[in-house]
Amino acid sequence: MNRNANWERLQQESFDVCIIGAGASGAGAALDAALRGYRVALIDRGDFASETSSRSTKLIHGGVRYLEQAIKKLDLAQLRQVRHGLAERRTVIRNAPHLAHPLAILTPVFSWFEGLYMTVGLTLYDMIAGHDSFPKGSWLNQAEALAKSPMLTRQMHSAVLYYDGQFNDARYALALAHSAEEAGTAVVNYAAVTGFTRENGQLKSATVQDQLTGETIDVKATVFLNCTGPYSDALRLLANPAIDQRIRPSKGVHIVLPRETLGSDYAILIPKTADGRVVFAIPFGDKVFVGTTDNDYEDLSLEPMLEPDEVDYLIETVRPYLAKSPNRSEIQAGFGGIRPLIVSSRADTKTLLRDHEVEHDPESGLLSLLGGKWTTYRVMAQDAVDRVGEFLNKPVKSTTENHYLIGGENYRFDDWQRLQTQYGLPADSCQHLMRTYGNRAEAVAKLTQQSVLAEKLIDSQPFLKAEVVYQVREEMAVTLRDVLARRWRLELSNWQLTAQLAPQIAELMAAELDWSEAHRSEQILAYQQLLNTFIKQAGLSLEQSAVASL
Repeated sequence: MNRNANWERLQQESFDVCIIGAGASGAGAALDAALRGYRVALIDRGDFASETSSRSTKLIHGGVRYLEQAIKKLDLAQLRQVRHGLAERRTVIRNAPHLAHPLAILTPVFSWFEGLYMTVGLTLYDMIAGHDSFPKGSWLNQAEALAKSPMLTRQMHSAVLYYDGQFNDARYALALAHSAEEAGTAVVNYAAVTGFTRENGQLKSATVQDQLTGETIDVKATVFLNCTGPYSDALRLLANPAIDQRIRPSKGVHIVLPRETLGSDYAILIPKTADGRVVFAIPFGDKVFVGTTDNDYEDLSLEPMLEPDEVDYLIETVRPYLAKSPNRSEIQAGFGGIRPLIVSSRADTKTLLRDHEVEHDPESGLLSLLGGKWTTYRVMAQDAVDRVGEFLNKPVKSTTENHYLIGGENYRFDDWQRLQTQYGLPADSCQHLMRTYGNRAEAVAKLTQQSVLAEKLIDSQPFLKAEVVYQVREEMAVTLRDVLARRWRLELSNWQLTAQLAPQIAELMAAELDWSEAHRSEQILAYQQLLNTFIKQAGLSLEQSAVASL
């Protein structure tokens, strides 16, 4: 993906649809529209998936909680959500097998009745899923459960095993955007919409500012599609100041603990918390993510950060389910995201339906894709682009259900052995390349023929210097955070190591992007200060978090 070339396209071409927001739904819509033959632009004020779409629990699921509520309340709408989610779960994994896979999840229970209740519910969950490649669940006695997850509490009666999907959310969104670009979309990150021009009240062009250079251009399109998630109201009001707000933002955070917290490849579902939510503890790489919370969030101008009371809540929630209780000193990172809940009369964010809606504002012509969740991003995008086709008077059927994303076609994880033999790279690096880039892994490996780029950044991790060069040249990475938070997921899992590696990453990026020494130093300092803010905001001391280097 060449940012400069695509910026030129934005200036020179006129598009059928300009999609604003390059998270799950926006990037998904861009791919869908491009595959239908429409002329498409995709822009985002930040990086791809830099907000909500990179800060999920990393699960692809139908929604166990929705199923329980659907049965208790005889709510067919929630049951439909579960069915759609489970159908899309198969598609998400099939289309990018390097980035998504089934995940085994254990639910510890503390009585025979609780075990029976969960078994019945999760058996129904499997039945709704139908015949797919996912293993079916089972009810395990205590010994069987401990054999699979030895750090579970001995106080449990038994555990119920079921399966859902796990994925790398930021790289999945990047794969969608990259696939859309290869299908003909003009894709540009760090391009913010600051206004619109109109003809007879209808939007005709968007004023777009390059957030890296300050240059401003007009992007012409027949239809504008708002896919900005929790920030949708700001764009809706920019297009029509008289419109009612529709989004109720909800904040969810995760804490990150060492993998030894679980000591297993099996995740844990905590089905009942003090305030009626569900919480997961999920192995992800060499860490365990614990989350999430669910609280109203007011100031969308501020990045959601981990707060001390949220840390305490998650530690206390997971404590009864583990033999060894985690404590604050073990927390290595954390992250927060904002859910785009559609406004409802219900009082509590945890009871709001995370469904989606395609809204058309007749006054401005703006289309907005509101609400939704990662699992059903493809259906959301399909619905939105169906509406785009109606307004273009050029309806074309969606083909995304069976379309492999970048890196997914003919993917074989075992090809890491061939990479190791051919390029002489460490085994852990080759495995990491396959899981990160799929069938594009060899394009990264070829860069290691320059011997300096074959080096690891640090012995304890699989990351290669060649990856940074590839991410700049092929994946439109332009800031340190693009690499460390999203192309890799290091910021989410280890604040200390992220700060430690920032200068090396900056040196590699500076050579590719022609940064001055002053700009390189500014990038490093600003990023390390941001990490320091995360630590202080979470109420962790430097000694506790071991990030004394900051």
